[in-house]
Amino acid sequence: MRIRRSRLTPLLAAAAGLVAAGAFAVPGTASAAPTRFTADQLSRVDAAVAASGVGGIAWRVDAASGRVVVTADESVSAAELATVTRSAGDRAGAIRVERARGTFRPLLSAGNAIYGGGYRCSLGFNAVKGGVYYFLTAGHCGNVAKTWYTDSGLKTLIGPTIGSSFPGNDYALVRYDNTALSHPGGYTAANAVVGESVKRTGSTTGTHSGTVTALNVTVRYSGGGTVKGMIQTTVCAEPGDSGGPLYDGTKALGITSGGSGDCRSGGTTFYQPVPEAAGAYGVTVY
Repeated sequence: MRIRRSRLTPLLAAAAGLVAAGAFAVPGTASAAPTRFTADQLSRVDAAVAASGVGGIAWRVDAASGRVVVTADESVSAAELATVTRSAGDRAGAIRVERARGTFRPLLSAGNAIYGGGYRCSLGFNAVKGGVYYFLTAGHCGNVAKTWYTDSGLKTLIGPTIGSSFPGNDYALVRYDNTALSHPGGYTAANAVVGESVKRTGSTTGTHSGTVTALNVTVRYSGGGTVKGMIQTTVCAEPGDSGGPLYDGTKALGITSGGSGDCRSGGTTFYQPVPEAAGAYGVTVY
């Protein structure tokens, strides 16, 4: 059976796409803020948000505006948002809060994808090292399955999970042990750029387009699991799309991690950068 990467790239039916509502500032969080904060102050606020322990949020340092932008999903209460802002103490004005519909979560589900551990995920990008062939997928997928198959009946073997990292990161490496399977290439690992037009392919929702809105984003998914250094986009995704590829032409940019929402009303989704994942395992995306 021939496995095509472009069709094997959805979220592990547990990390779905975010539906981003129109972002809005929470009253009182920015009006009294100084015009600018120093890089050191923003770094301290970033650390304070991380230490707040509130789930269902994503945050990043926005050097252009001199703020730490916190995006909260629908599960985050007003009291929890207050906890986030209080964590920054007298620098609370450095926090800008935005809202997104839905709940941030990793995406797990079932389709024309990869199967293992009772879950369905998507194949991200094929890779090679020393003449041995592998593929990259999401770490939260790799955590739940030691062996992967091309079908839900687990009859056609792909191979074992060689390594997996989640939380902290969200990438995994699977080796091709079935020599009857082809593993075509056509991509080169590259870094995403804010404003870049991108596409994502997954086993649940197929291919969708969007734009990169932020880099180096930290996400704390509802229910647990914090990941850092993520790419944030307007591309939708749903459970089962986890592990699928984010790309721009032949540039391999990201691995689908999680988000909130669906592909009917829109969404925001987070991606593990490919260069970091490939570098962690010493493989070359092709």
